[in-house]
This record gives sequence, structure tokens and C-alpha cells, in this order.
Amino acid sequence: MDTTRFKYCRVIYENISATTMEHTCWFLLFYARQIMSQLKEKIFANICSSFGLGYFPVASGTIGSAPAIFIFIIIVLVAPSYLHTALIAVVLLTCCGLCILLGPWAERYWKKKDPRQFVLDEYAGFFFTVLLFRVPSLTLTVIWGFIMTRIFDILKPPPASRLEVLSNGWGILLDDLVASLYAAFALHILAIYFPRLFGE
Repeated sequence: MDTTRFKYCRVIYENISATTMEHTCWFLLFYARQIMSQLKEKIFANICSSFGLGYFPVASGTIGSAPAIFIFIIIVLVAPSYLHTALIAVVLLTCCGLCILLGPWAERYWKKKDPRQFVLDEYAGFFFTVLLFRVPSLTLTVIWGFIMTRIFDILKPPPASRLEVLSNGWGILLDDLVASLYAAFALHILAIYFPRLFGE
């Protein structure tokens, strides 16, 4: 009788242990997924907002895209001159790719179309401008390139303003690229008629 009772208690114990272990595993798996999801959102938010600069309450696009200047300066100062155009193009394409990939996520995360915290499109705009227009003076290229990019991004002349309605990150990106086309064109015109502004 005692042996039978012992076996019965053991079976119950093993079943309870197995059930508890299964529940524990499911709980740990669920908890790990929650942590990974939160971590992913934090990483994406940091990338999209230029590590928090996009949260700046005033001129978030200007402040948030300022690090693009330093990336451009590093390229010009460190890389050989014959690689400048290629490297700027690589950075530009990277920014464009991130805009398209993370744009839809950003709009869901910040619950707004083309949220101001998202500044990767401003990065792309600046690099597109300096891809199309550069002068021998690094300082003047940075100053004029950044200022004109920001001016035309704020003004958004047609068709830039109309492109914002596009979905899947394209609307976030293309309006800035069109604004940069205007900026580069304006800079070329200024360089022709007012070369002294560019140290020529």
C-alpha cells in the first residue's frame, strides 16, 4: 500500500513539476520577447531621432541633422579626395535606405505623419546637397550647404510639399531630396554670380 501511494504521489509531483516548468518557460519566453521588443524600439528611436537630438523642442530638424556635418567633415579630412564623392554617395544611400525602412515604424511609434523627431531625412537632404555642390573650401561648403539645405527643406517648394503624402517612408524622404535639388541648384547659381561668397 505504501509503495503504491508513494508511486502515486511521485506521478503527481512529476506532473506538477512538468507543468510548472512548462509555464515557467513560457513566461520567460514571453518576458524575453517583451524585453527584446522594447530594446528594438529604443534602438530604432535613437537611430531615427539622431540619438535624441530630434526631440529638441525648437528647430528639431536643424539640430537633429547637425551630426551629418561632422560625418561629412570626417569624410573630407580622412579619406583621399578621389573617394569623397563615392563615400558621400554611400552615406546618402544608407540614409535613404534607413528612411524607407524605418519611416513607417516611426510614423506608428510617434503616431504622426512625418514626425518631427525623425531626422534621417534631414541627413539625406544634407548629403544630397553636398554630393551635388562642393567648393574647395570645406568650411564654406559646410556652411552654405547646410544653410541652403535647411532653408529649402523648410520652404518645401513644389513638388516637394506634395510628395509628403507618399507612404512607406517615401513621403518622408523624397520631399527632402527634392528640396536639396533646389538647394544645390541655388548654390550653383550663387557660385556663378557671387563667387566671392565661396572663396573663389
